Amino acid sequence: MRNISVFRQIITQLILLLVGLFILIPVWSTVRLAFDGSLRGRPTEFTWLPKEFSTEAFTKVLDRPYQSVEFNVLLRNSMIVSIGAAILAILLGISLAYGFARFRFPTKNTGLFVLLLAALLPPIAFATPLYIILSLLKIRTTLIGLVIVYAAFAMPFAVWNMRAAFQAIPKEIEEAAYLDGANHFQTFLNISLPISMPSIAVTAMIAFLMGYTEFAIGWLFVDKADNVTLSMATYALVNGQFSGAQPWSYLGSLAIIMSIPVMVVFIFFQETLMERLLFQETS
Repeated sequence: MRNISVFRQIITQLILLLVGLFILIPVWSTVRLAFDGSLRGRPTEFTWLPKEFSTEAFTKVLDRPYQSVEFNVLLRNSMIVSIGAAILAILLGISLAYGFARFRFPTKNTGLFVLLLAALLPPIAFATPLYIILSLLKIRTTLIGLVIVYAAFAMPFAVWNMRAAFQAIPKEIEEAAYLDGANHFQTFLNISLPISMPSIAVTAMIAFLMGYTEFAIGWLFVDKADNVTLSMATYALVNGQFSGAQPWSYLGSLAIIMSIPVMVVFIFFQETLMERLLFQETS
C-alpha cells in the first residue's frame, strides 16, 4: 500500500472540502430560502439561517403553484410524462440495442453513428420535426405528445447504454442456450435480458430524470395549464419572481418538493446502481 505524504493529504482534503462546499452551499441556500418567511420579493443579502422561520411557502406551493392549477395535477402530469417516456424509451430501444450488439447488417456502423450524433445534438434540434409530426397526428398538445417528445430525447442514450450492457454479456452463455434448443427470442428473453437488468434500470432512471426536469422544449407542446408539469411551473414561477410578483421562498419550497421524487428514485435504484458499477468492473 502506497504511503501518501502529510502535505499531499492536506491538499487533497482541502480540495475535497472546496468541492463539498461548492455543492452544499447552493443546496443550503435553497433550503434557507424555502423556510424564510421574511422574504417579500427577491433576497437582498446572504444569510446562513432564515430570519423568520415559516412554512407558509410550502403551504402556498402545495395548493396552487401555477395559476389556478392544483399541485396534484402538476405532479400527476410530471409522473405520467416522465414515467411514460422512460417506459417508451426502454421498450423501443431495447430491441434496437440488442440488434446493434449481437447482429451484423450492412448499415450497422451508419446507424450507430446516427444515434451518437443524435445523442450529441441539443434537444432544440428535435423540436421542429417533432412539432410537425405530432401536429399531423393531432396529439401535439396532449400528455401523450409530451411522452413521445421526451422518449425521443432519451432514445439515443438508452440505445447506446443498453447496447454496451448486451455486449458485455459473454457470447458463450447465449451459445449454450442455442445448443439447448432456444431460439434468438428465447435466448434474449431468458438469458440476456435478466443479466442486463441493472443497466436497463439505470437507463430507465436517466430517461425518467430527463422527462421530469425538462421544461424549455415542453412549452412548445402545451397549450393549456392543465397539461403543465412541475418543471414548467417552476420556470413560470422564476419568471414571476424576477418581475417581483412573488417571494423567492416559493421557488425554494417548490425546488425542495420537486427533489423528493428524484431522491426516492435514487434510493430505490441504489442497489441497482452498485450492481451496475460492479458489473462494469468485473466485465
